[in-house]
Parts: sequence; C-alpha cells; structure tokens
Amino acid sequence: MAKKDLNIGIVGYGFMGRTHSNAFLQAPRFFDLPYRPVLKAVCARNTERAKGFAENWGYQSIESDWRTLIERKDIDLIDVASPNDTHAEIAIAAAKAGKMLLCEKPLGRNAAEAKAMLDAVEAAKVPNMVWYNYRRVPALALLKNLLDEGRFGRIFHYRSQFLQDWTISQDLPQGGEGLWRLDSSVSGSGVTGDLLAHNIDMALWLNGPIAEVSAMIETFIKERKHSLTGKMEPVTIDDASSFIGHFRNGSTALFEATRYARGHKALFTLEINGEYASARWDLHDLHRLEFFDHRDEGRLRGWKSIHITDSDHPYMKQWWVPGLQIGYEHTFIHQVADFLTALGKGEEAAPTFRDGLAVDYVTDAVLDSAKNRQWEDVRA
Repeated sequence: MAKKDLNIGIVGYGFMGRTHSNAFLQAPRFFDLPYRPVLKAVCARNTERAKGFAENWGYQSIESDWRTLIERKDIDLIDVASPNDTHAEIAIAAAKAGKMLLCEKPLGRNAAEAKAMLDAVEAAKVPNMVWYNYRRVPALALLKNLLDEGRFGRIFHYRSQFLQDWTISQDLPQGGEGLWRLDSSVSGSGVTGDLLAHNIDMALWLNGPIAEVSAMIETFIKERKHSLTGKMEPVTIDDASSFIGHFRNGSTALFEATRYARGHKALFTLEINGEYASARWDLHDLHRLEFFDHRDEGRLRGWKSIHITDSDHPYMKQWWVPGLQIGYEHTFIHQVADFLTALGKGEEAAPTFRDGLAVDYVTDAVLDSAKNRQWEDVRA
C-alpha cells in the first residue's frame, strides 16, 4: 500500500527538536507505517541557527514566526518542541487551524493552560499527543503488560525518583537560552514540572489515578543572576520536590525529584510492589526489568533480571537480533510509530492532551500542598 506523506512543522531546534527530528526520520525505516513523515519546516526566532538545523536534519524550509508556520497549507502536523511558556499559545492556534499536534511535556505550565489546550484540540477534533517518551521504553511496556494481565494482584506500593545534579553551582545563572528551566515565568515550576512530571505520567499509566498528595519543595539557592537582565534576581523555581500520596486503587505513593543529588545525571527509577509480585526499573539500565514473583517455587524464588531484547518483548522485533539492546532515542521513534499507526486506524495514541492534563493536575496539587503545608486532593 502506498504511504501517505505527513508534512511536519516543528517549533524549536534544541535538544528536544533533535530527538523529535531523529524519530520522524527513523520511524518509517524500522516500522511499517501508513504515513511517511516529511520534514517540511522548522521554526525558530534565530534564523541562522534554524537554517543550520534544517540543513542537518533535512527540513525543506525555515520560518521565524510560528504563526506563519501554522498558516501554511502544506503543513499537516505542528510539533511543539519549544520552551514551556510557548506551548499553550502555539497549540491552541494550531488546533484552531486544524493541525495535528505533538507537544513536549509538561503540556502546560499549569493545569489551567493544559485544560485550554485540551479544550482546543477536542473542539477541533485534531489528533494530539504529548511527548512522555518513557512509556515507550520496552522494559516499561512489558511491565505495563504484566500489570494489565493481573500478575501483581493488588498493588500496595509505588515509589519513584528522578535525580540530577546540574544546578548545584551558585554561579549558574537563570533564564535565557539553555537555562529557561530555572525561570518559573517560562518553565512554570522547577523539578516538579520538569522531572517529577515524568515520574507522575509513568505512575498514572502503570498504576492509575492519584487521589491525594502531601508534598514539600525546596529552593536551595535563593538568588541567581538572570541571563537576560544581568541582575541578581530571586529564584522562584523548586530545586527539589517530593510527595507522599494515595492512588485511587488504595496503594501508597512515594515520589522524589531533585537537581541537587551530587553524582546523579539522570537517575529515573521506579518500583512497584503487589500482592504476588514486585518489579523495579532504572533508566541507567533501561533494557532490563527486575522482577520478583512470590509464586515461584520456594527453592528458586528470587529477583530475576530480564534482558529486554527478544522479539517477543515490546517493540524489539523491529530492531536487532536478541541480545543487542537499544537506547533513549528509540523511545521517541516508538512514540512516532505508535502515533502514525493509530492515525492510520482513526484511533487515539496515548498519552493524549487529556493524559497531559491529568499529570498537570497532580503537579498543581503537589505545588499547592507544599505551599499550604497540607494534604491536597488531585482533581480528576
């Protein structure tokens, strides 16, 4: 069957712009898809850099204004890979123009922005998705399958961390290109919306809705020089964020994210404990799933390290021979493949904007709880 072209217009040329562009190029080379992504245009204010990005990745044209990009009749899908403060305005305008949408996480700087974005895509009835890419790690997709099969029985505990250390230096400025995550007017929050959002999305996918949270946040360095003003200004993001809570299925939650864990660059871990089984996963060893089943024969009972490379593991039959593993960039390729496959069937591919809003409801509750120093219900 002939492939249909799907013309992509991407906003942003940074780290996420590269991962998304690579995914668009690679997905049809490894998956049998009904659509062929065509890198039509990249949009960025710095036209010289945009030109270099376009030449490197094979985009056919550049734009300096996202409004012009959205108005183009030859663009089918807008990929929002720009800073958080641009997500809502671009996505809402693109939806009104009838464009399909992919958007980086978090969906909005807060739930109010995310809700407006969801309302826009649902009113326009345009396909949409949020780039919570870790759902496409084969080991975690296998874990999802095992949970859905009921192998764990009743779930008791879910715990997860995301640890980094790159903002510890007091000399690091805030704001501007590359450091906008340290400016809450752009990012919305600190590690809560940046790192903890990944933990939360994964938990909602694997274990269902979170009902209530009790949280604390901390800002360790109170003032930093701002890159744009050159002045020392208060730091308004959270450097560390943690919470306990309850899922609606009755299990307990324990979450932590920080950029002040010396020695950790991107330690994303999770563990889930059930009536019959437990499992744990570590991003640094992302091709392995640690699994314990109490129903095993007593003499042989213990933790198993499952190497996720066989063809009967999620996604792996599209790649190499058993024993050869894949990495971080493949999660984005899997996400593009799932989106295009669903598009061809007229179906949704999660996480949609509705799923992105669910995450933002939790992060809002975490920030509110930390501020109010009390338990907060999470809006359904």
